[in-house]
Amino acid sequence: MKVLVTGARGLLGMPLSRRLAERHEVHAMDLPEFDVTDADAVARIVAAVRPDRVVNLAAVTDVDGCERDESLAHRVNAVGARNVAAACRAEGAPMLQVSTDYVFDGTSASPWVESDVPRPLSAYGRSKLAGELAVREFAPRWAIVRAQSLYGAGKKSFPDAILARARSGQPLRVVTDQRVSPTWVEDLAVAIVAILDRGSEGVYHVANAGSCTWYECARATLDLSGLADVAIGETTAADLARPAPRPAYSVFNCSRFAQETGAGLRSWRDALAAYLSEAAAREAHS
Repeated sequence: MKVLVTGARGLLGMPLSRRLAERHEVHAMDLPEFDVTDADAVARIVAAVRPDRVVNLAAVTDVDGCERDESLAHRVNAVGARNVAAACRAEGAPMLQVSTDYVFDGTSASPWVESDVPRPLSAYGRSKLAGELAVREFAPRWAIVRAQSLYGAGKKSFPDAILARARSGQPLRVVTDQRVSPTWVEDLAVAIVAILDRGSEGVYHVANAGSCTWYECARATLDLSGLADVAIGETTAADLARPAPRPAYSVFNCSRFAQETGAGLRSWRDALAAYLSEAAAREAHS
């Protein structure tokens, strides 16, 4: 199978391209050679590659940055997704779009299912929801994978920021009123490969199992790294007063993915432990 991956040098793009390349022909593209906002260029490249599948990861993911510049967020996350979907339609190529928990408002009392009505709170969430709708409208066949709270090697992410601050002796304060399912991009990449290999269609929620607050995730990061004696102060989202509002509850029900593939993702704590172990090994050999 020939797979075109956009946004291939991003946090998820790198492990996904690597895992796909184990079994498939991968065309991994990113800026500047592949700009999703340039509809003509997107159409030309997709026509030249003639892929069997297209995975669109190209996105502006700086949530607060999107709040400050919603036009940029819309141009990349919504119009860009539409451009890729239209090019897929012209070539008859199925498309997989990666979306986000930020399409929801965080007010659910139970884990979000795929059929729940999206009500984004932020510019980022609105732009990603618009991208979902464009893919549904223009792609000939499609799958949408909603992911959340991603971390991994190669890009700064939450566990790395916590460790860096703790090791530098700076004080730590982490929110206690946002519940998430932290997800290692390596596990998410495996899940996306499974969806692509099966030719699955529709919307899927995919995250590491279980949930925690960001405070609990920070505590686990320190404990698993031998820094259990480092104190963490508590704070709230309101006290942080970030430009973009965050959903207070972002836990996914991932049963549809588990039922269709026969395997769910491991717990968030087990995944975090594996990530931290790998990171420590890389540091030891650097």
